Amino acid sequence: MALYPLLRPLAFALDAERAHRATIAALKLLPAGPPAAPDPVLAVRVAGLDFPNPVGLAAGFDKDAEVFAQMLGFGFGSVEVGTLTPRPQPGNPRPRLFRLAEDRAVINRLGFNNRGQAAARHRLEARRRGGIVGVNIGANKENAGGDAAIADYAMGVRAMAGVAGYLTINISSPNTPGLRGLQDKGALEALLAAAMEARGTSGPLTPPIFLKIAPDLDHAAIDDIAAAALDAGIQGLIVANTTISRPALRSRHRDEAGGLSGAPLKPLALQCLRDVRRATGGALPLIAAGGIGSGADAYARIRAGASLVQLYSALVYEGPGLARRIARELKALLVRDGFARIADAIGQV
Repeated sequence: MALYPLLRPLAFALDAERAHRATIAALKLLPAGPPAAPDPVLAVRVAGLDFPNPVGLAAGFDKDAEVFAQMLGFGFGSVEVGTLTPRPQPGNPRPRLFRLAEDRAVINRLGFNNRGQAAARHRLEARRRGGIVGVNIGANKENAGGDAAIADYAMGVRAMAGVAGYLTINISSPNTPGLRGLQDKGALEALLAAAMEARGTSGPLTPPIFLKIAPDLDHAAIDDIAAAALDAGIQGLIVANTTISRPALRSRHRDEAGGLSGAPLKPLALQCLRDVRRATGGALPLIAAGGIGSGADAYARIRAGASLVQLYSALVYEGPGLARRIARELKALLVRDGFARIADAIGQV
């Protein structure tokens, strides 16, 4: 981990997607360390799961469930693999992943490239260590709208429930045409009903289901999503995915199409979290994502109502030691402000 500042220029000499694949290949060669031990201040129970700390790895890094054990060994309290679709798909044409180094950001238009749920399920079944591994599921591109998409999500729930600590329904990627339409009230109600029914028929294991939403939602849409989520009985909302908006950016890649993540997403994601907290009235656990790169960022999301946080893009710039650093910084902030445990700080603006 201490070598990352020396290795980063080598990684940045490659285009972003090649560098990512090289990183995954290198991690696969490493032995997995033990998962993070529960910390008495940072440990938190969410949706019936005991997280040793609230710092999770967001979906998108380990798309095919290849290095989840290694990433848990770097101190993450949870790792979310995927997005995984029922059938393998290549994703969108390259180039489709761009670093915006001047902005500490990333733009991607990958399009759910993955080798399919069956291959990932095999690797998850073979895991030998503990730790919480969530599975993020999506619809294949040809089925991304309407009843066909709902069928894909139900299929994903049934396929992955037995190997997932939790399941995430991802309907918020901007890179699959028609997908975000599933956030509309009627479509979402049908989708969540199908997902919950599929979970009930997937076998003895019934992992909690989270819903991942976009940050580009108005108040009416957030209210509809909150109502649908509460009515369906899902166990949490992940707020939020990448944005199609473009704040002021400096990088030469600033006009690339796709979802923007990283530091520029921070204000939008934080405001979206506050809006969702208002809409749910604190009745649903929230997982914050988008622009989190420090303990202070994580603390702000927890004070705004999040029980857990997730990060990915900041790893590109900070390296694998970031999870432990954020956990240390977050603990120090909690202790400074007199909170004996993280649960006491949730929503305490």
